[in-house]
Amino acid sequence: MAKELDTSIQYLSGVGPKRAVLLQRELGIETLSDLIHLYPFRYIDRSGITPIAQVAPDLALVQLQATVVSRALLGPGGAIVSQDTNPIHWGAVKRLSVIVEDATGRMEMVFFKGVKWNYQRLAPGSTFIFFGKPQEFGGRMNIVHPEVDAPQDGALSQGTLTGVYPSTEKLRTGGITGKVMCKLQSAALALCLPEIQETLPEYVLRDRGLVSLPYALRNIHFPKDSYALQKASYRLKFEELFFLQLSLLKQKYVRSRGERGLPMPKVGPDFHACYNALPYNLTGAQQRVIKEIRADLMSGHQMNRLLQGDVGSGKTMVAVLSCLMAIGNGFQTCIMAPTEVLAQQHYANIQKYLKPTAVQCALLTGSTPQKERRAIHAALEDGSLGILVGTHALLEDNVVFRNLGLAVIDEQHRFGVEQRSKLWSKGPGIPPHVLVMTATPIPRTLAMTLYGDLDVSVIDEMPPGRKPVQTMCIGQNRRSAMYKFMREEIARGRQVFVVFPLIFESEKMDLQNLEQGYEEIVRAFPLPDYKVAIVHGQQSNEEKNFNMSAFVAGRANILVSTTVIEVGVDVPNASVMVIESAQRFGLSQLHQLRGRVGRGAEKSYCILVKDVKTTKEAQQRLDLMCATEDGFEIAEQDMKMRGPGDLEGTQQSGLPISLNIASLAKDGALLSEARAYAGQILDADPSLSDPRNVPLLRELRKDKYEIKDYSKIS
Repeated sequence: MAKELDTSIQYLSGVGPKRAVLLQRELGIETLSDLIHLYPFRYIDRSGITPIAQVAPDLALVQLQATVVSRALLGPGGAIVSQDTNPIHWGAVKRLSVIVEDATGRMEMVFFKGVKWNYQRLAPGSTFIFFGKPQEFGGRMNIVHPEVDAPQDGALSQGTLTGVYPSTEKLRTGGITGKVMCKLQSAALALCLPEIQETLPEYVLRDRGLVSLPYALRNIHFPKDSYALQKASYRLKFEELFFLQLSLLKQKYVRSRGERGLPMPKVGPDFHACYNALPYNLTGAQQRVIKEIRADLMSGHQMNRLLQGDVGSGKTMVAVLSCLMAIGNGFQTCIMAPTEVLAQQHYANIQKYLKPTAVQCALLTGSTPQKERRAIHAALEDGSLGILVGTHALLEDNVVFRNLGLAVIDEQHRFGVEQRSKLWSKGPGIPPHVLVMTATPIPRTLAMTLYGDLDVSVIDEMPPGRKPVQTMCIGQNRRSAMYKFMREEIARGRQVFVVFPLIFESEKMDLQNLEQGYEEIVRAFPLPDYKVAIVHGQQSNEEKNFNMSAFVAGRANILVSTTVIEVGVDVPNASVMVIESAQRFGLSQLHQLRGRVGRGAEKSYCILVKDVKTTKEAQQRLDLMCATEDGFEIAEQDMKMRGPGDLEGTQQSGLPISLNIASLAKDGALLSEARAYAGQILDADPSLSDPRNVPLLRELRKDKYEIKDYSKIS
């Protein structure tokens, strides 16, 4: 690799060892290459001068050329600090007020920091360019902490658009201001641009109408004009998304060509028996997904399919019918769930579906007694057990299948890759087909990326008969009315969830917060008329299961918990979900929690209780929850609001490469184009051995595309 690009950032003029540590710690920048790949996230147009008379508080940023009229040093409470003493009592000064004027009027510049330096610099009679956000205070326009330049070296000579880079408080205090960052970028580009190697083949640049990489890098940092910036931005975004998809599709290509799958040509009598006995028709979406799975099982290649479906859309039914197809071809199957409660629930539902068939099904979890375990192991080995439902216990070495043909994994993001690879090895030499199910609706663009090497199926319609959940948002002042409503629902035989967020990083404080909430509920719903159960992360599994079971069985009217209940708990009799401090939850979490009610025949309610201090963004989330129940719409909005980095409430570090400029939230159309184009190239040259594709192969071999080949797992 080129030597300048690898140079440590500390040797760049204006950095040095101290600032280098700061840049590394705050922004992860170690080399010049890292620096020039840190792109501005917005641009400021500094091409024009605004007359003071036209400055208004609703303008985002203004640039003025004005002359200093007077300056005043102010102490606490606005008292004037004398400028006549020598030396001036700087310790008594809280702020500096500078009055400036141009031909159209006067306004004030205010400084709370760097008071002495700015005081000495801004002498009456001198003219400067001031740049900043105007506001109105006490009937007069001012700018707090404007950028100040002398007219000759001012922004006007720097081209029109100035980049604004990601920054932190520590960087600013360490002297790395926006202006310094621009200087560093300029110095780094001067050194690196001559060495930049083109990453895309000539024909790709031509096909897609892309500018060269050196042109793009120069104009993303210092755009000649807005047209050049647009071309640069398009080139860099396309390249990022294209390589991301090329690396994923190449894996998928290798696998679908090379990985043999267990052939399953038949459907079998058990499938028909179960299907024909269903008390309702499957939705069109369920039928479509079953056809897609059937085609995979018949293809002779290993199935690796992600099944996305909102809470309650009927994924379990699809999983059971898929298992029955495998059983119809003489294979065994397993369904793995992330928690014991969920595994028990799956087992109970599946037993009902299997009544009209001859298929044997068993449940294996950490708490299965030894005697039952032995019977299960024996039935697995002689092949008489068709479906094994369980938790991580399925992965233990002594769980041996005679011929595992299909593994269904529920709520995939809760399983580590190593755990899933164990399932892989339980197949009869040829790996089993894998169906991954998730109830977290993932926006299409993110699914194409996180699961780009899996085929994705979506159940996007709800079974008939599910009543919409009425969602409302209330303030703390409505608490007594809410308790009254909860009592009315309990009197009608219903049950209530009350969920508290994990607010503090410290488990101790979270527990305290939860316990205070629990005590308040117990006071409002006292024994013997009401029973309140509590579930949280600090309890032992026995305690958790005991309290949870009490609620599931209807022995407790109210379940107070942290988000432990987010995944899959099914209590058809629960008709009210109360979410405390709802503004602290992300959208997909709120949606998951709401999905816990509305599972029975009763009208259900979700009450979002917000704190007194709720930000504008949080209020937008709560409003969206009240406006729609469509999980996919919520997921799309969630990604737009929060970015893809933090979806599902869990840090989504699953992206195969980190994106510097493209956004999965905003560049969905470009992502689809890039994926289709990458597919075209691989269709023509699957191993990228064509001499024209040398740059692509070279780029894919870089560390950042080292996506561990988990394709053999799921």
